[in-house]
Amino acid sequence: MQRVWNATRVQVVALIPARGGSKGIPRKNLAPVGGRPLLAWTIDAALESRAVARSVVSTEDDEIAEAARSLGAEVLARPAELAGDDTPMQPVIVHALEELGAPEVLVLLQPTSPLRRAEHVDEAVELLLATGADSVVSVVDVPHRYRPGSLMALDGERLVRLADDHAGTRQEKPLVYARNGPAVLALRPDRIGADLYGGDCRPYVMAYRDSLDVDEPFDLELAELLLAR
Repeated sequence: MQRVWNATRVQVVALIPARGGSKGIPRKNLAPVGGRPLLAWTIDAALESRAVARSVVSTEDDEIAEAARSLGAEVLARPAELAGDDTPMQPVIVHALEELGAPEVLVLLQPTSPLRRAEHVDEAVELLLATGADSVVSVVDVPHRYRPGSLMALDGERLVRLADDHAGTRQEKPLVYARNGPAVLALRPDRIGADLYGGDCRPYVMAYRDSLDVDEPFDLELAELLLAR
């Protein structure tokens, strides 16, 4: 049963996009992790959130829809043309808003982030409301060895720098962030533009351990190990 957030009257809907196809891992959203479908861990986070009033899985796949219902989520039938490998997320969100009505806050939760928990969802929503931002996206800080001053590319057979920042030590390199899936994307539907991360977008920083994004079979192995702990 969906829990009620008594701290605010703001209506918050969680949207979990879970299509049937996947290139890296066949039927990825139903792949077993910790004895349960991968999708289950994200539905748990939505249902256990204090902020979220409705948890909705958007899918074109009958098996995923059946699994989602059994796990306690609502299901929104997604048109097949919005479930391709190259379908961007924005039209999927627009379709959901047209079908569900526009809540004051929409929280997009990718099912490929099994280590994201209810408290992450609540904190992202609270940050959105406290700052008045257009959106809040979960990020992880980029390890210093992958920051701009350390990145190189091939020019023919020679390595060349991709940035002019030659800072050598970890402390000298500027802190930068990368979206972690994103595990959480909290939006105000009335401010959604062509760029989901445009306008006043604020970062919600998550730990590396909680930021695992399942994309390849090895990621499933890591998720299995981490969830067992």
